Amino acid sequence: MIKIGLTETLTFISGYALGSVTGFVTGSSIIVISDMALIAGVWTPFIALIIGTIGAIGGIVRRFVREPTFELLGISAVLLTLMSESLQNVWVAIFYNLPLYATMFAGLPTLIAALANNVVLFTAVAGRIIKVIKDSSVSSE
Repeated sequence: MIKIGLTETLTFISGYALGSVTGFVTGSSIIVISDMALIAGVWTPFIALIIGTIGAIGGIVRRFVREPTFELLGISAVLLTLMSESLQNVWVAIFYNLPLYATMFAGLPTLIAALANNVVLFTAVAGRIIKVIKDSSVSSE
């Protein structure tokens, strides 16, 4: 199944703008809540952990780079998508006792779609949303 969505982008934004813990909770909550509304399964905790990790990494990235650049967001999108899709494929291979290489190969269309989706969304909207969140938190203090 090819997925197009904002999950990884919003999770990274949350972690980058509000911290690793908030990013992790946001990402894992998005997965748990959406799976409860659709179809939760044995995969839900694992996918929630993987997506939550994207938010935690967003918070870690901010500790080193205070202002997100276009390049940083693009590189983050590629690396985090590769991490996320690879870990999801590893989970599928282990859970269903499938060969890892076959699972990775079968997951290539999803990986390509996720890379395109995340690179576009990270570079097009993430920087702007992070700026709005930072500006609104400064003005409310």
